[in-house]
Amino acid sequence: MSKIIFNLQIVCNKAYGLPDTADFHCWLQSALFFSKRKIKINVRLVDVKESRKLNMLYRKNNYPTNVLSFSYDGLPSPEIFLGDVIICRQVVELEAIEQKKILKAHWAHMVIHGTLHLLGYNHVLKKEILEMESLETTIMKKLGYCNPYILNI
Repeated sequence: MSKIIFNLQIVCNKAYGLPDTADFHCWLQSALFFSKRKIKINVRLVDVKESRKLNMLYRKNNYPTNVLSFSYDGLPSPEIFLGDVIICRQVVELEAIEQKKILKAHWAHMVIHGTLHLLGYNHVLKKEILEMESLETTIMKKLGYCNPYILNI
């Protein structure tokens, strides 16, 4: 099992009611279960304004989004720095309400989803979508959560 070193940056205005550091560590560990190396990752919790700005700057989409991932392509080292997972608090909370999902489970899904992107998984082609969703569902179920792709609407 990998050793996870992560930096949790909370820069959203409302910091109360967020999952705790142990939750983030557990979710990251679950997404990185296969690695034997020391892995570093940044998780940044932001508000709508920063999410919209980053989404526009890097994805050319003028709206806030639930999660963005930015891989690090630097020099190799004994420790692997995967990159940054940026999660917008308000979008995650609104999605959980709209989709009638347990908020903590939706947070877990966003962390896992963003981390899998850092590992190279994607959801553009049908084959990629099926592979990534299957892996996410497996990880979520191991954590005791429901399939994140079954909507409760």
